[in-house]
Amino acid sequence: MRALVLQHIACEPPGLYENILLERRTTIERIELDEGERLPDWGGFDLVIAMGGPMSVNDDATLPWLTDEKRLIGDAVRAGIPFFGACLGVQLLAAALGSRVYPGPTPEVGLLAVTLTADGRRDPVTSGLPDRLWTVQFHGDTFDLPDGAVRLAGSDAYPNQAFRWKQAYGVQFHVEVSTDMVRAWLAVPEYAQYLERTLGPGGGQRLLQDVASREGELSRHGRRLFESWLDTAVASPAPSPA
Repeated sequence: MRALVLQHIACEPPGLYENILLERRTTIERIELDEGERLPDWGGFDLVIAMGGPMSVNDDATLPWLTDEKRLIGDAVRAGIPFFGACLGVQLLAAALGSRVYPGPTPEVGLLAVTLTADGRRDPVTSGLPDRLWTVQFHGDTFDLPDGAVRLAGSDAYPNQAFRWKQAYGVQFHVEVSTDMVRAWLAVPEYAQYLERTLGPGGGQRLLQDVASREGELSRHGRRLFESWLDTAVASPAPSPA
């Protein structure tokens, strides 16, 4: 397989997801959009993955490449290319399918739980996860579900935590992270300051400790989620959106 990875900052790579792709001998082309790298023709890829980043999907005026990225995602998923988006990636998917992305009621940051919906408990990709699972949250925006989407998970503050649209899946949360990735976040002043503002003094170190305490659990859930996506959305016909 050939995978196109859309990355928006160096400290938010695919992490565990990339490890799984390499285990399956997938050829990966990583595009660093924030570094000015140009988007390729999506038609040459078997799947598209979009990761997180500090920008808003609505920052087209200052980051015009976002317009091209949303167009690529929309064209690819409508053509049936399997897609997986995490954090900013799920917001890009929602926007590419015509939905509104906007600030949530309060930033959702830290090691927090999400709960599967009834559809999520039945879905071939998410049904292998616990009904309630711990995740890393690091966002302030949310989104409306696109027409035809199936909501798969939610949290108290952000009901739209995961959805499916045909063969495209997106999750607002992170389960691909490791303690090393969180350390990389803390080395970015913008990220470290955001953690201090949202979690209070020492918030970054507390997040690091929390992730370390559940790193094995996060890894198990991340592997189960991503491998299930590869085994179903990528290898099998798309499920019905309704």
